[in-house]
Amino acid sequence: MSPLQPLQHQTFRYMWMANLVAGFGSLIQGVGAAWLMTSISNSVDMVALVQASTSLPIMLFSLVGGAIADNFHRRKVMLMAQAFMLLTSAALMLCTYLGLVTPWLLLTFTFLIGCGAAINNPSWQASVGDLVPRSDLPGAVALNSIGFNLSRSVGPAVGGAIVAAAGAAAAFAVNTFSYIPVLIVLFLWKPNMVENPLPRESMGGAIGSGFRYVAMSPGIGKVLLRSFFFGFSAIVILALLPVVAAALPEGGPLIYGLLLGAFGLGAVGGALLAAPLQSRLGGEVLVRVAFTGFAICAFVTALGMSPWLTGAALLLGGACWVLALSLFNVSVQLASPRWVVGRALSFYQTATFGGMALGSWAWGVAAENYGPPVALTAAAVTMLLGAAIGFRLPLPPRVTLDLDPLNRWKTPHLELDLEPRSGPIVVEITYVIKTKDIPAFLAAMTERRRIRRRDGARHWALLRDLAEPERWTETYQSPTWTDYVRHNLRLTKADADVADRLRALHAGEEPPAVRRFVERPTDWLATVAKPKPTIAPP
Repeated sequence: MSPLQPLQHQTFRYMWMANLVAGFGSLIQGVGAAWLMTSISNSVDMVALVQASTSLPIMLFSLVGGAIADNFHRRKVMLMAQAFMLLTSAALMLCTYLGLVTPWLLLTFTFLIGCGAAINNPSWQASVGDLVPRSDLPGAVALNSIGFNLSRSVGPAVGGAIVAAAGAAAAFAVNTFSYIPVLIVLFLWKPNMVENPLPRESMGGAIGSGFRYVAMSPGIGKVLLRSFFFGFSAIVILALLPVVAAALPEGGPLIYGLLLGAFGLGAVGGALLAAPLQSRLGGEVLVRVAFTGFAICAFVTALGMSPWLTGAALLLGGACWVLALSLFNVSVQLASPRWVVGRALSFYQTATFGGMALGSWAWGVAAENYGPPVALTAAAVTMLLGAAIGFRLPLPPRVTLDLDPLNRWKTPHLELDLEPRSGPIVVEITYVIKTKDIPAFLAAMTERRRIRRRDGARHWALLRDLAEPERWTETYQSPTWTDYVRHNLRLTKADADVADRLRALHAGEEPPAVRRFVERPTDWLATVAKPKPTIAPP
């Protein structure tokens, strides 16, 4: 398949081009902010915190952004987030032009822009699956990486030239206008959204559901661990590159921009090679190669011998950067159904950018106390440890599952008139299992338990009848009737295999018996029958 295949989808193509412009502007803004900090502060730690201030809000607020992406109209969320970043960038431009920026004020503005990105990114990444078929999803993710890194290959060099010629305020002005194409495309996009008949989950409940899904999906957990480790160690290059560029012969903002451009150019090459390398090497080997290649990049950068040698190392580092992060991103998306994909991606972003924020601070402190070469060398050793982790916790092989809704479940007829908030709801499903089929039944029930708990069931248990040993009962609870309905609607076609195996093992003449109960306290009737207090008229 051609890596440009997803661009055949018109809306994705327009959105991709608009994000290309926005990425171009954000990288120019990053160059301006980093170089402005070197002008107004003599602290290496403060320079590294510019990168941390952008990464930290993504770590802090991505979970909220993911819950918003899965509970609200993603197009509207992106419109508001993009408008917020435009206004914040305009304020930073104005303060810089008037000479009002201090180191901490600069960090505040970059932090706020990062907050907008934290809300925008889960909705945008989750929307990719709405813009292209699932078969084109890996290509679309790779194209997003290509687009961002095309900007990275040119934007920093242009940003360095703008800062050198007209100052940081001009760079911030370019970033302010770069949000406009995205806003126009979002305004014109009219997606076909399927209305959810159920009420929205509360913010805490939505984050809890996402956490539960990720925790009960072992493959995603391994991806998050490796992405945290990669973000923590690899961010050393971007965090300390302004200091490295300044120390090189003839170093300055233009050299800094050109080095970032080399990093971005390498990332474009890595994105184009991602698919063939993935098919030849497999995901785990490719991640180990990315860790090792980035360690080589950090070792060479620590030497600081010449801009040419450092630029060649950054070409390799950029390729390894996008190979690892695009693989992590696709792995999470392919393992998540649509109802939770925004939250799963937000956990991925929290792990990755949390590692970046912690790494920016840690390597900045190390550079402040021991010098940038020592910090870069230590980070390179850490990357090699990240590659070694794969021998104990390898990434799961990529398997494309059918995660579309199963849509088998029908709302049962109830004799009681329940409210949506009525509960707890207790469910019992009874099977008849022959003795010879018990091992296969227990194996299927182990998977059923994981699926039930992953989708929101509580207090799951499997019971065996002492009087009739062939009779087994699966039982679980949902907090409310709405939660019970939501739980059943979350089942995917990939989950159907377990249900089919259990039905095949059932030896009863009738299908497995399902009974539903609503739990009531002993004083429930007195509570509901108690007359409401009346307020006497004045």
